[in-house]
Amino acid sequence: MSAGSYLNWIVESTKTAWWHDSADPVELKLGLDRGAVGVTTNPFLSSVALAKHRAGWAEEVNSILARTLSAEQKAEELMRLVVTRAAALFRPLYDRSEGSAGHVCAQVNPSRAGERNVMLAMARRYHAWAPNIAVKLPAVSAGLDVLEDCIAEGITVAATVSFTVPQAIAIAERCRAGRGRAKSRGIEPGKCFAVVMIGRLDDYLREVASDNNAAATESDIRQSGLAVTKRAYRIYQERGYEAVLLVAALRGDYHLTELAGARLLMSIAPAAQEWFIARDHPREERIEKPIPSDVVERLSTMPEFVKAYEPDGMTPRDFISYGVAQRTICQFIESGWKILENLT
Repeated sequence: MSAGSYLNWIVESTKTAWWHDSADPVELKLGLDRGAVGVTTNPFLSSVALAKHRAGWAEEVNSILARTLSAEQKAEELMRLVVTRAAALFRPLYDRSEGSAGHVCAQVNPSRAGERNVMLAMARRYHAWAPNIAVKLPAVSAGLDVLEDCIAEGITVAATVSFTVPQAIAIAERCRAGRGRAKSRGIEPGKCFAVVMIGRLDDYLREVASDNNAAATESDIRQSGLAVTKRAYRIYQERGYEAVLLVAALRGDYHLTELAGARLLMSIAPAAQEWFIARDHPREERIEKPIPSDVVERLSTMPEFVKAYEPDGMTPRDFISYGVAQRTICQFIESGWKILENLT
């Protein structure tokens, strides 16, 4: 990474750090060299990495395929192969930082988003893979129950399928409850990363605006995820939450530049990293710069934005039925987990 790049400035000069958004081992090494302090994976990214490097992993893959496993067990084992390679690469950083950095996500089966016992059992298995695994759980009612239990047991988690202020608050509150339970039992609580899939919210609201002939403009839509993230961040700072916001699914350089200076994590894919290496941007902290009130007013003509923006816009029982949550869960299933299940 160029010493003068914007990404370098973020790492060296602000409170914002970033994770590498890929499971590809070659890209992971590049991300580590560029200053990534963690790794985001999901079933889709795991399947892509496996397909690209199938020849190099042939012995391990063939060993898994030769075993008598259910489709779900096979997918889990294949994902374990990919994720543990990434965890080994980032393990030295985890050790040097005494566990404050170097985490790698491993996502539970998205088909099981409503099944508490199944997700908790998976989380415990994943936790045993490596000390720097962050178990990725859906930020829906069942997933939040499991999240609290995991933190109480000392298991680090990342809450995904999360797009809204109510979800960010619910994650932080369940994290706090889990920490209290852990400490009462003399256990070191697990860490908690609260994802905001900023670009996926923009994508969803763009379709809502078009379908409803809403007053919101394209410029407004591009600020919707930013408005949600800035509000969630402000609440986190005011309440002193222990969970750490992790902003993912960037759709443009503005998703980083307008949050610069925040004490949070950004998940940045290799292609998006080039936005901040090949091009320069104004080097100023903008997290405290508010979204214009007229933009929020136009966006608020859409009930789906209000659900995402207002702290009480939804309750946990509503999270799984929020439109973009359903879409994302389906994509994780169809474009990732099922591909691993059907691998031959």
